[in-house]
Amino acid sequence: MTQKKIEYVPDLVRFERQVLKKFFKYLDRTDGIYEIRVITTFKNIRILSFFDKGELIVLVNCYIKKTQKTQHQVVKLAEKLKKDYMTEQYGG
Repeated sequence: MTQKKIEYVPDLVRFERQVLKKFFKYLDRTDGIYEIRVITTFKNIRILSFFDKGELIVLVNCYIKKTQKTQHQVVKLAEKLKKDYMTEQYGG
């Protein structure tokens, strides 16, 4: 069941014009990082992502949320991975 939910939410983001914040949320004070939220009975899974030129969603890291706050180091890792990706794709 968890696998189906993990596949379902990114598909929502990809194919729907508007997605509820409970599934997809921009993280304030980040460099364009979004949080895809997958909520199951036993786990709250978060997949951090960003848009490449507004069309492609790039999934950069995933974690199981255990507290109310988004972990600072997880967001920093997502921002670093985004920067690395953009440099590799489009040059420095």
